[in-house]
Amino acid sequence: MVNLLAPSILLSLLVPVHSLRSPDCGGILTPSGLSYLAEVSKPHTEAVLRQNLMAPTVPDLFLSSPKPSRNQINSVEVSKLSLSLIPDTGLQLSIDVDLGITPAPSTTKVIRLSILVELHTEMNPEGYLEVVTPSCKSTAEEVQSTEETESKSSSSDMDKEINVNKICLEVSKLLLLPNEQLVSLTAQFPITPSCQVQYLPLAAPVFSEQGITISLQTTFQVAGMAIPLPVSPVPFSMPEPASSSSSHLTLAFSEHFYTSLFFALEMAGSFNMTIPSPLTTATMAQKITQVGSLFQEDVPVVLQAVFRSSPQVVLEEGKAALKLFLTIHVGAGLPAFQSFLSVNVDMSAGLLLSVVDTRMMISAAAIEDTVLSLAASNVGPIPVALLEELFLPTIREEVPAQMNVVLSEGIFLPHISSFTYTDVNVIIHKDYVLVPCNLKLQMKIGK
Repeated sequence: MVNLLAPSILLSLLVPVHSLRSPDCGGILTPSGLSYLAEVSKPHTEAVLRQNLMAPTVPDLFLSSPKPSRNQINSVEVSKLSLSLIPDTGLQLSIDVDLGITPAPSTTKVIRLSILVELHTEMNPEGYLEVVTPSCKSTAEEVQSTEETESKSSSSDMDKEINVNKICLEVSKLLLLPNEQLVSLTAQFPITPSCQVQYLPLAAPVFSEQGITISLQTTFQVAGMAIPLPVSPVPFSMPEPASSSSSHLTLAFSEHFYTSLFFALEMAGSFNMTIPSPLTTATMAQKITQVGSLFQEDVPVVLQAVFRSSPQVVLEEGKAALKLFLTIHVGAGLPAFQSFLSVNVDMSAGLLLSVVDTRMMISAAAIEDTVLSLAASNVGPIPVALLEELFLPTIREEVPAQMNVVLSEGIFLPHISSFTYTDVNVIIHKDYVLVPCNLKLQMKIGK
């Protein structure tokens, strides 16, 4: 069953607040996003209220009823549900509920309940963010009746009959299921089998006329252990939302976020590469005679690549680049690899960014620049021109290809479990990336 989705957006990152690091990403939910959440929350709100208010064991809603059976509720319809921002405070949830009442045999009337609820976020004793309802108001008015002997009740008359505490209790129950289920979003999202990502809010969301802003820090785990990340040289803050934006949500990711991702994958050993080569020891011996003295038989030459320094991501207006700092060990023999040559390789490639559902897809494009230098040799000095002739074509082709295999599943973005992202646009700026998008509720079979 779909939960009350409006408060859920505030709880989508329901994890312990952590203040040891600065944020590296975040999101801004716009007023149009709030309107969408209110729209898709309406059916579930109606279903929950119907279940709770029409249950035979529920205490009677009407204070003046001599017996619980006198005013039997036989229908519940949510005619209006809206969410509005209260700057610097939270949200106001407004619900109009039409109750079909049978006060006596063969008579019906419709009572409209107008409910106003404030939604705040606060820290609970366990250190989590949660949505609470500090205030709830309810008024009632009879809007339709088939009773012939009684006049239509006024709003003030109906207010005296309605158990406001009971109404507000039922409304507060709408928050129970999301608050329980969204704790599961503290789980780590997999990037590779040995590397996971998790997003932590640094503070409660900020409410303004522009929307709801959440600043996040990203943590990565390798083999189940959190790894220390490089400190960002530039503090990141959420960019101001564009007043003309019609998107439901804008996600923002700093340059440091992407560099940390590649750092984590490197720490996990995901980018350690064994690269096949078209060369053999015999063909190499034609260029480097000392290779022939190391191997009695003609065997395939293999390249093993490791990072000598962590990858770096550089964001400029309209483009992203990945800088790699590798050492390529050249040798032969598998599994007993015997290296006879090491080459330092500095290279850069364009980065392609896109979003599919709730994952950001990242891939390395064609290599743009490559610099080779001799690091170590058991076969004598080798000119750079010969290194490039022997190894550069293979390195340029295989390194991005093998990295893209690692990146092929993408990285989960901060998201709510019941939603996916649509109408996505990825905009690369200097030092950060913006992802304006719309929310789309995913209906689940059997729910």
